[in-house]
Amino acid sequence: MNIGLIGSGGREHALCKKLLENKKINNIFCFPGNAGTSILCKNININTFDFKAFLKIIKKNKIDLIIVGPEQPLVSGIVNFLKKNKIKVFGPNKIAAQLEGSKAFMKSLCKKNKIPTADFKICKNKKDVLVFLKSSHFPLVVKADGLAAGKGVTICKSKNEVIKMSNEIFSGKFKSSNKLILEEFLEGEEVSYFLIVDEKSFKFFGSAQDHKRVGERETGPNTGGMGAYSPATIINKRLEKKIINRIIKPTLSGLKKKGSSYTGFLYAGLMIKDNNPYLIEYNVRMGDPECQVILPRLSSDLLKIIEASIANKLNKKIIKWKNEKCMTVVLCSKGYPGNYKNNLPITGLEKIKLDKHSSIIHAGTIRKKNEYFSNGGRVLNVVSSGKNFKKIRNKIFKIIKKINWKYGFFRKDIGWRII
Repeated sequence: MNIGLIGSGGREHALCKKLLENKKINNIFCFPGNAGTSILCKNININTFDFKAFLKIIKKNKIDLIIVGPEQPLVSGIVNFLKKNKIKVFGPNKIAAQLEGSKAFMKSLCKKNKIPTADFKICKNKKDVLVFLKSSHFPLVVKADGLAAGKGVTICKSKNEVIKMSNEIFSGKFKSSNKLILEEFLEGEEVSYFLIVDEKSFKFFGSAQDHKRVGERETGPNTGGMGAYSPATIINKRLEKKIINRIIKPTLSGLKKKGSSYTGFLYAGLMIKDNNPYLIEYNVRMGDPECQVILPRLSSDLLKIIEASIANKLNKKIIKWKNEKCMTVVLCSKGYPGNYKNNLPITGLEKIKLDKHSSIIHAGTIRKKNEYFSNGGRVLNVVSSGKNFKKIRNKIFKIIKKINWKYGFFRKDIGWRII
């Protein structure tokens, strides 16, 4: 069997690693992949947004199944196009992908289906912003409506900050956003709750806690994620029941009312306040770096789970998990999430000896003549599993010390809530 995987991040390298545990797979083709995926499979550097050219590559390489890693192709409707051309594909369709592609779409769905979320206002212009500000308390959250690579959310402590951020969004800071959402700030503990979904049912697919801010103790601007751990111990059975009944079921039901089912990974970003869940955001794919800490804990065969979802047979599937904890720390280029340099050499990776509980997952990397170079803000993920989060983190720090990449930095407090 030949698999095609769209994406170039740490998530895609982690997915490749896990998929290859299935001996039925002959080849994985990564579009475009990174230095890590190039070791495991064949990278093909093609513009996957040119759907017709991509279809030719799929047919030429006799690819049996396409798995879509990142959000942009999903929001652009790649699943609809591939299904129309009789290509087996895993991921939500264009309407369902709006759960992530448009915060206005998601918030409107919440309002219509009584899904608990922060009070909000969809703003199309400066006047809308000023009207909402009259009855608001600070801090306030400003969110760009469309995709913004994890950088479209700002917590503002004053009216002037809100107006400044709003003007930047209206002026085109994010190409995907010509409107924004103003939202009340919710106090509590954030958690990421994952599901795998088909047209008839869904199954739990792990929990994690991400660390979004660039600085320690959650300071500085938002990033795509500086590190994560799994499982999120805040989730107990009582809370999980509330998440499913108050958030997940009404969401999937609300999509069906709009004429759309859901197939693929669904990631609910939640705020837990007084043991009650509130929906902050949806992502319509596996998280990055959450994927890197969830997959090592999975005992079941990932490919078989994905195939069950596509065939609408998830209800017959039992998903098994290892009784262990997992953590990742992200090694970033200096300057991230602002300006940073690319094409910086990373030496000595192949000399680092790792045990079976640890791995180095590539994210923003590229390989040239068997040498590694940086190719993004988040460059490497060091992942490790075990029984104790503090010991796991210490082990990760020892591996990072061996990498000794002088152009990078990392947060030293990943897991601070639990440790």
